[in-house]
Amino acid sequence: MNADDSAAEQQEAEERSAPPARVVHAAVAEQGEEELDRPLSSLFWSGLAAGIAIMASVWVSGALHHYLPAARWSEAVIALGYPFGFLIVVLGRLQLFTEHTSVAVLPVVRRPSLRGAGRLARLWGTVFVANIVGTAAIAALAVFGPVQSADVLTGMLAVARKLAERDAAATLLQAIPAGFLIASIAWIRSAIEGSGFSTVFAVTYAIALGGFAHVIAGAAEAFLLLWHGDVGPGWVATGFLLPALAGNIIGGTGLFALLAHAQVKDEI
Repeated sequence: MNADDSAAEQQEAEERSAPPARVVHAAVAEQGEEELDRPLSSLFWSGLAAGIAIMASVWVSGALHHYLPAARWSEAVIALGYPFGFLIVVLGRLQLFTEHTSVAVLPVVRRPSLRGAGRLARLWGTVFVANIVGTAAIAALAVFGPVQSADVLTGMLAVARKLAERDAAATLLQAIPAGFLIASIAWIRSAIEGSGFSTVFAVTYAIALGGFAHVIAGAAEAFLLLWHGDVGPGWVATGFLLPALAGNIIGGTGLFALLAHAQVKDEI
């Protein structure tokens, strides 16, 4: 084997190899810096759009619930509707709490400072409020406006009512895996080029199958129940939103982001 062949094989091997963990870490941290530097108005409007778009998950799930027979296997098929809102939001680069907000933790962890913590709090607060406003508005439109058929709305409510079957403690615990899984999307996409659609679909379908709780996707269902009169505002706030928010932060930030940083902190 001559030197040219060896060099060509070495180059091909490098192209076929997955990027090192520290390279993925650096790429995700750079994304986080970009998110932290975005203007407040951009974060808000992007977060508002994400809150509205996530309702697609409930619409598709509700339609599947309406059309499918009552069978044990139907729940697995209904869960196929859950990824649709996430596909719109994540591939559209809209601001979703737990996805972009987990990415933004890395620059703060790499260079801890009060200013960095303040920038992170600004991002978290703006995106979360915008997401919640968006989900509340679109859920009201779904209940009070003829944006879907009555049959689909009935299916959406049937899907959403499962939220009210668990207490706040169960919601918090079931939100931890959801936060962890959603945070993993940015890492997987940075490691594997062109994997956006399949990654988002697979991860969010796993969340639906596992019955885990995502605070923003669940907020769309919670507000749907609120406007329909099934639950009160107290349950929405303390029975779902706060425990789901805490669980997602623990899973996405406390577990995934910090552990992902810990694996390369001695290499950077």
